[in-house]
Amino acid sequence: MIESSCRKIVIAELLASLIFSFINVYAFALSFVLATISAVFFRDPPRAIGDGVISPADGKIDYVSKKRLEIFMNIFDCHVNRSPVSGRVVRISYKPGSFPPAFMRKKSIEKAERNEIWIENEDGVFKITQVAGFLARRVVCHVRVGDFVEKGQKIGMIRFGSRVILEMPDGFEIVKAKGEKVKAGESVARKVKKCSVSSEN
Repeated sequence: MIESSCRKIVIAELLASLIFSFINVYAFALSFVLATISAVFFRDPPRAIGDGVISPADGKIDYVSKKRLEIFMNIFDCHVNRSPVSGRVVRISYKPGSFPPAFMRKKSIEKAERNEIWIENEDGVFKITQVAGFLARRVVCHVRVGDFVEKGQKIGMIRFGSRVILEMPDGFEIVKAKGEKVKAGESVARKVKKCSVSSEN
């Protein structure tokens, strides 16, 4: 299955390869290879949705703190981004910028083009940041302010990979470690149970 916003690209490349098949065998081969690569890059496989807070993206976790988790997406990862929780989209902020390589974490966070999405529910506000990289150069957002999204719902994509940042409110414990590979929909954090204190008379 191809991500909806990219289907036209793949179809156009396939049509071009069909036309080239009547003109030049080398042009046909090249255009068909490009169409195949695009189909792989823009794939949109079904995903099982885990418990708790889920990963918004496929990739490798390269930064973890108490309330923040960053996922580096290479060009071979699925580029579709999903909502980590159910809730209401309360704010979206697009920030233009440059396109440094996404693996250069500090530079990409400080200078790269990005799209920030805030989702609020009864547990607080969750922030998802889509960061464009050297190859990505295109952040796609499928939601608008006021939309209610379900956990695991597709909220956008970053074409050709880059970085996704998830920031959580207090009360959650991240269950993944730096260096682990994750897939969108996989559990990455759980709610911490509050201990009740009882007093004896």
